[in-house]
Amino acid sequence: MKKQFLYTGLALMLSLSAMAQNKDAIKFSKTITKDRGHDHLSILASDEYEGRETGKKGAWMAAEYIKKQFKSFGLVGPVKEGNDPYFQKIGYASLSLSKSQLSVNGAAKENLKDFYITPATVSSTGFDIKGNAVLFAGYGLNKEGFNEYEGQDVAGKIVMIFATGDPTATPPPPAAPGTRRAPSSVGSQQAKIKYLVDNKAAGVLVINANVDNLNPRMKEMLQNGNPYLKTAERMKQMAASAGLPTVVIGTAVANQILAGANTTLEAVKAKIDESKKPASVNINIPISFAAKSIETDVRAENVLGFLEGSDPKLKHEVLVVTGHYDHIGLVADPNAVDKVNNGADDDGSGTTGVLMLAEAFSNAKKAGKGPKRSILFMTVVGEEKGLLGSEWYSEHPIFSIENTIANLNIDMIGRGDDSRPGDNNFVYIIGSNMLSDDLDNVSKKANADYVNITLDEKYNNRTDPNRFYYRSDHYNFAKFGIPVIFYFNGVHKDYHQPGDEVSKIDFPMLAKRAQLVYFTAWELANGAKRPVVNKNEDGTLKTK
Repeated sequence: MKKQFLYTGLALMLSLSAMAQNKDAIKFSKTITKDRGHDHLSILASDEYEGRETGKKGAWMAAEYIKKQFKSFGLVGPVKEGNDPYFQKIGYASLSLSKSQLSVNGAAKENLKDFYITPATVSSTGFDIKGNAVLFAGYGLNKEGFNEYEGQDVAGKIVMIFATGDPTATPPPPAAPGTRRAPSSVGSQQAKIKYLVDNKAAGVLVINANVDNLNPRMKEMLQNGNPYLKTAERMKQMAASAGLPTVVIGTAVANQILAGANTTLEAVKAKIDESKKPASVNINIPISFAAKSIETDVRAENVLGFLEGSDPKLKHEVLVVTGHYDHIGLVADPNAVDKVNNGADDDGSGTTGVLMLAEAFSNAKKAGKGPKRSILFMTVVGEEKGLLGSEWYSEHPIFSIENTIANLNIDMIGRGDDSRPGDNNFVYIIGSNMLSDDLDNVSKKANADYVNITLDEKYNNRTDPNRFYYRSDHYNFAKFGIPVIFYFNGVHKDYHQPGDEVSKIDFPMLAKRAQLVYFTAWELANGAKRPVVNKNEDGTLKTK
């Protein structure tokens, strides 16, 4: 199997050699320059665009700018639904609370100071819970050898538990130097809530010390609404999360309740941690809490520009080139000196790359040298909110998934990596061989023939602790079996900070990396065959 596979790969490489140094490809790449890149990025990442946060003014301005550029290049808007053929409106809405109340022993508590209620946990009908007692159940664990509900009936009761922790768990090993630990699973907390739902608890108070000093961004989200994507799966998840009335409380409220059992948070936590035994107790104290949610649609759109292929037999096949144009918006801290998260690298640089590729290929078509296959240039929204725009497109594609030959995704190509000081002549490629060795070969040959940049595959695996393969928009194509490449320059000290500004962009390298994507796209759009998907999602070879 391995030997046969090797010969196939070599044969493909040899067959592609005839395409090396295509003069037309080189000719139309000349507009992909540092100066053209600066023209676009100095606008997209300016303070005027306010950090391009999804659902807000800056993102709408960016969408309009990108649309204007696509139209000026001669690209077609392919969207048939809605009022604008260049905009694919995504199903994006904000869920906020019209009511949020908590009372302990007859005293009303202050929202966002003493407690908060997450809008996503509240159904449209809301809840209004009243009780004369609270069951404190420690960490809310019910596993063998440590069951904090033993001898307790939670049906109809208000239960109070710690948000996190397990005194019986073995601490995880420290993260390897130079890596960031991937976000931990929320499965354990979901299991705690599921137990309470299954056993018909009336509601739960979750103790979280972060409530005592909510960070400005969290407070803003809770005040102004919790946006979400209205896909069937996410709606199902939200319905499930709204199954149990939940209030997150700070230490002051928790201590007031625990005083009814003549103890404190510090004391009861120490007791459980040291004894490794439950300390559950029923506390007689009147509690009431209520909430009601309201949904508001939020404007958010992917921006699409379509270039139809020139070959009647191949133009139904589509290459998709993506970059996300959104960023994280304004700094929530009112005392901040620099209030704009400009997102020049993340991902103004990728959006700029998409625009330069779109212009180059449009010029080629105008000169009668257009690609044989069609190309969809798409800047997606909502990446910073959880890959929302690409998720929406992958589930509501304008062009069928079956006819989508590959996705080239550009997310941060304007700077260097702190782990590679003084050397920007590189780009991380992620995913290129995950599903298709053909795509990987085309990518590496395009680089060797035209660009000669270091292709670093440090993060090109599914077990990378940073999980980069799963953290940008290409993944929403890969999950449907579409071959992908994610182009990335790594994380730097200004990542998601106001310091990610145009003045720090390495424009010659931005242009060079964009040229790599362009030449790879040229080969894919003009090759005799589309890349064969020869691997399963887990990386194993497909069998005939």
